[in-house]
Amino acid sequence: MMFAELAKVMDFGQESGQYIESLEQNVFNKKSNSGVEKTANYLKRLYGFDMQYPPFVAFKYFWKISDPNEKPLIAFVYAVNQDNLLAESVQVLQSVKPGEKATIELFEEVIEKYHPNQYSENTRRSMAQNIASSWKQAGFIEGKVKNIRTQPEVTYRVACFAFLLAYIHGDRGDFIWGNIGVNALCLYESKLRELAIECAKKDLMQYQYAGSVTAINFTNFLNKIGINGNTN
Repeated sequence: MMFAELAKVMDFGQESGQYIESLEQNVFNKKSNSGVEKTANYLKRLYGFDMQYPPFVAFKYFWKISDPNEKPLIAFVYAVNQDNLLAESVQVLQSVKPGEKATIELFEEVIEKYHPNQYSENTRRSMAQNIASSWKQAGFIEGKVKNIRTQPEVTYRVACFAFLLAYIHGDRGDFIWGNIGVNALCLYESKLRELAIECAKKDLMQYQYAGSVTAINFTNFLNKIGINGNTN
């Protein structure tokens, strides 16, 4: 997900509002023109930087209010919602317990599962390594070689952002727990509900759970950050 480069673009954009312009100005300090172009194109494809696109408006807001240790997960949740290959890899991390190896071969198998005979062996390997790197940057894998599965701390802000993107994409009630960005947090439903309660206490969302019925609403919050509260 190129977090280091993204962070420089987001921080520059928070001050100036010029995200696209920052890509052209090489704020990520690539040494060659080809490196600048390649990085800019990738970041633009994955994150968009479109202030008319509700998910990015939400991403911009949470980037601003998040602590430095939360930002890699905020970025990762956004990326999972934007990139199909990354989304498909969620099942790898859900199947590997903390302390076990999340091997590159497991990521290759998932790529082949969803895209049979579409990529050469070398291309598939490279893609799997890039996907594993994104999980590493988010804190779910550690080690340069062994790729040990870990579980980062998911704060209420990170969880709230995941719930919000699910809501913006049209999920409601218990369907939010099944959203790909929420699943990518690799948490049990009981923990997700605990975090939802904390989000509600912080006035970031409305949450109720009674009689096996879950109600989650972001209308007030969306209006606060300039997004139509009825978005879906």
